[in-house]
Amino acid sequence: TKPEPNTIYEIGETVELVSESSAIGGHVISLNGSTAKSGSGTKLTHSFTATTAGNYQATLSVSAGSSIATDTVNFVVNPIVLTQAFLPGSKLGVNYTSATSITLALYAPFKEYVYVLGDFNDWTVNTDYFMKRDADNATWWITISGLEAGKKYAFQYLVDGDIKIADPYSALVLDPNNDKYIDAATYPNPHPYPDGKTSGYATLIEMDTTPYAWQVTDFEAPEENELIVYELLVRDFVAKHNYATILDSLDYLQNLGINAIELMPVNEFEGNESWGYNPSYHSALDKYYGTPESFKALIDECHSRGIAVILDVVYNHAFSQNPLCQLYWDATAFKPTTQNPFVNPDAKHDFNVGYDLNHESAALKQYVKQTMEWWLTEYKVDGFRFDLSKGFTQKNTLGDVGAWGQYDGARVNNIKRIYSEMKAVNPKSYVILEHFAENTEEKELANYGCMFWGNINHEATEAAMGYTSNFSNAYHVNKGWNNPKNIAYAESHDEERIMYKSLQYGNENGAYSIKDIDIALDRSELTWAVFSAIPGPKMIWQFQELGYDYSIDFNGRVGNKPIKWEYNDASNRKNIYKVMAEMNKLKATYDAFDGADVGLDVGGKGKRVHLTNADQSFVVMGNFDVVGIDMIADFQHTGMWYEYFSGDSLEVTDTKMSLGFTAGEYNVWTDKRLKTQEVIGNVREMDLGLSVYPNPMQDEVWVSLEATASRFKLYSTSGQEVVSGDLENAKAFSIDTKDLNTGVYYLEVTSDKGTVTAKLIK
Repeated sequence: TKPEPNTIYEIGETVELVSESSAIGGHVISLNGSTAKSGSGTKLTHSFTATTAGNYQATLSVSAGSSIATDTVNFVVNPIVLTQAFLPGSKLGVNYTSATSITLALYAPFKEYVYVLGDFNDWTVNTDYFMKRDADNATWWITISGLEAGKKYAFQYLVDGDIKIADPYSALVLDPNNDKYIDAATYPNPHPYPDGKTSGYATLIEMDTTPYAWQVTDFEAPEENELIVYELLVRDFVAKHNYATILDSLDYLQNLGINAIELMPVNEFEGNESWGYNPSYHSALDKYYGTPESFKALIDECHSRGIAVILDVVYNHAFSQNPLCQLYWDATAFKPTTQNPFVNPDAKHDFNVGYDLNHESAALKQYVKQTMEWWLTEYKVDGFRFDLSKGFTQKNTLGDVGAWGQYDGARVNNIKRIYSEMKAVNPKSYVILEHFAENTEEKELANYGCMFWGNINHEATEAAMGYTSNFSNAYHVNKGWNNPKNIAYAESHDEERIMYKSLQYGNENGAYSIKDIDIALDRSELTWAVFSAIPGPKMIWQFQELGYDYSIDFNGRVGNKPIKWEYNDASNRKNIYKVMAEMNKLKATYDAFDGADVGLDVGGKGKRVHLTNADQSFVVMGNFDVVGIDMIADFQHTGMWYEYFSGDSLEVTDTKMSLGFTAGEYNVWTDKRLKTQEVIGNVREMDLGLSVYPNPMQDEVWVSLEATASRFKLYSTSGQEVVSGDLENAKAFSIDTKDLNTGVYYLEVTSDKGTVTAKLIK
């Protein structure tokens, strides 16, 4: 049978209709209900010149005796493209013009014609769905009426007869290859894909839907300098990989003291199992994580708790299934053509993945603006983290990564434009760049209002492992920036886990080895306590608060990682969570952490952060060495000071007094007594089963351990030995402490399995 279904002809072309059979029979070829030709044999051909545009139906029948076989083929002859002005006030993509009608608009310069295929026309080429073209010769549009209110429809564009794409501005798409693997609990009642009728992605729309009833309509996003961001990948955070389960986890996140969640990409990406940095449709919600309603419910609940929601978005590039690529695609070279108004045929920088978007193109600028506006308005997200923002340029630096990072005025202008477009929609929205360009460029953009990912992973990891490092770049003032726009982080999805490196490469001194799990976990507390005290916004990568210790390369860099919620039940890991929560609470509660008067000494192994305002002063100190050290506190004034985690008090008569710190110990001193929910931090059961009771001490303490002890020593914070004694292979013993002054002490017990220490309070 010829032609193939949905064949498209131009006026003046020859149309050939062919009926064939395996045996001799009587053939009849009918065209639009009228017999065009008949005859007998095994083949009959009818040809004619197409002179009239329209829809055609050829019926081909063969009879032999009492048997008749019939085949029907639909084809069209293209009309002349009608030039008509695009409707004022309409936008590219889907415009819902009434409960039963839509206007579709596609920007596709250099194309000859466009049809719409969909559930509403049984996926057949039909001149009733032939799109008009605006006078710009680039914008194709059509109004489709007679749809049913409350009903869902899928559709595609058929461009120049051979390119099938979903709408680039789709809010939802059907993926014939991957949707079938999404479980019903995550995405119930999915719209069926029209198998056998088309191929590729299709846009999914719903007519006259009831809008989501937002419970929070007046959300006040946290101030930028107070942000504690929690970065998470839905797939690797909860086993059900959906928004509903994350919503059930919000108590856990809220109690951690975070006030923003940064979601790794949730827009439609290739496949289901992904980090999401391979975008197919920038404005479509990927169904693998849930429905639009469940996503809105998550955002709504976050807002009710004072938690902002930030989306990680990818505008540096697109992947091959993206319609911006498919519209202008060189199949032989497997890359965009030079005619593509959105995408560069070849990348402009060495770090590109996928296909590099052309940020100097007016078409791409409109695409970015409109898709950003969609997320900000439809889902009420509070801002974006722009992946690989250093790629927002047409400056060709291939082969010279250093040149790519140098100041680029065109790139700066592109980002300022994006910033202004976002602020026009939501003046409080967050503009966060993953940039890592030279400081002159970052400083200009920071002073303009942009925020930045501030990578301190190397420095934080070196410190946790017991080596020399410097945290000073976490502080915006040290970059010469006017405002705290640096979102400093010790871990992110792109960096190796601190705990993994501590266990693999941690420093050691005798029995004190950072390769030991308990000591490594203690070092994670230490690192956050000092790092987080530096003024400015901070970010936590998922499960950092529980000492997650699987390598970034476990199961491949972007592969699924074990979801270890059982870590939350391990007391040594939960202590990190508690310390982080308390530090986050301090930052959120006390203005001294805002950075009006700051002193940093964070370049050695003994690190100090001084925070002062008119009401209160803090000194945060930590020993990152593997041996005990003395540190000069440099208290802001004399008088009574209080250690936040232990509840200890100290009368300071000399601001330059020296305090003794055991390896990995940290203190948070404040000149006003504050209360924690419980004694946490350095004070708890140590390794080798060491247990001390009571702590805080009274007149006597009892000590027990799994090992056999031969000697103990008790030191003051100045390092003075105040009590000691030899033991005869003891697993338990007591110490008389009634004559000790109030304060902090350090117990050191020597045993057959090594030396262990504990911090005691009286």
